[in-house]
Amino acid sequence: MRCMISSCYQQLLIFGMVLAAGGILSCSAPEETTPEPPIAIAIHGGAGTMRRESMTAEQEEAYRSKLTEALTLGYEILKNGGGSLDAVEQVIILLEDSPLFNAGRGAVFTNAGTVELDASIMDGKTLQAGAAAAVKHVKNPISLARLVMEKSPHVMLAGEGAEAFAREQGMEPVPNEYFHTDRRREELQRQQSREQERQKSSQFPTLQSGSEGNNSRQYGTVGVAALDRSGNLAAGTSTGGRTNKRWGRVGDSPIIGAGTYADNRTCAVSATGHGEYFMRLVVAHRISALMAYRNLSVNEAAEQAIRELGELGGDGGVIAVDQNGNIAMPFNTAGMYRGYVDSDGELWVGIFRE
Repeated sequence: MRCMISSCYQQLLIFGMVLAAGGILSCSAPEETTPEPPIAIAIHGGAGTMRRESMTAEQEEAYRSKLTEALTLGYEILKNGGGSLDAVEQVIILLEDSPLFNAGRGAVFTNAGTVELDASIMDGKTLQAGAAAAVKHVKNPISLARLVMEKSPHVMLAGEGAEAFAREQGMEPVPNEYFHTDRRREELQRQQSREQERQKSSQFPTLQSGSEGNNSRQYGTVGVAALDRSGNLAAGTSTGGRTNKRWGRVGDSPIIGAGTYADNRTCAVSATGHGEYFMRLVVAHRISALMAYRNLSVNEAAEQAIRELGELGGDGGVIAVDQNGNIAMPFNTAGMYRGYVDSDGELWVGIFRE
């Protein structure tokens, strides 16, 4: 009898140890975690005829460094829970403050020797948008565009009215000379000399406003498209327009649907290039529409829009980010200053057709 009791006791003891071990294993098993929603950001600094052989190593490094700095800033905002609108605005401010790009300080000159700036921003969640055009004394036009979106009942303000609104909102005006650089003044002088030569030769009987010539076209617009943790898309664009522009010319950059567009259901887009063609095709919205109505991917839609742009005779490119963090950056020029940080956190920067 004693053996039987002992045997039963041992069995119970072993059974208890097994249960305890199972409990330990169960407690130590890792819990399943829900992956964080994707974030992504793409930027451009203009498209055109930039080629490796025409750029010094120092110039290339300067552009790559500034694009990397801009992407890092935007990604950190998104990574830390910031909104896509904040990322777009802050990155464009950084690019507007850099004399490397045709936006803000370092923008191109008009025919009159002044600088006139355009910008726009759009919220993909609400489809609200704001834009400013032909401003001369606003240090960061992208911030004015956001104020137009958030603090006025309008989408676009232009010229003196936009400047008055900026002052009402507490934006300190800057002298137009703040934007001037020797590099851009030399570009204006070369362009005007070419026009004078064309007139003398009667090759072109009328002035070609803003034309850079087939061998030197560059469109130095800057733009950002971003996706935040909440699934909200936003896009923004800022530019000084075209060298030697006149008659109050405004391109596609402040035109919602042409140079900038964002819709949470599809994508966020910023464009750069020959603005008159982007306006005729409403390129930024066209990419969104192709995704919505033709069920194309963001890459397929962007590629088709740029192909149609080329068929019409236009040059340029776009950056686009969809609601899943996929990125497209097609262009039909020799190069485009561009870069992204994708949903995996990978940063990439490019200039030439690589």
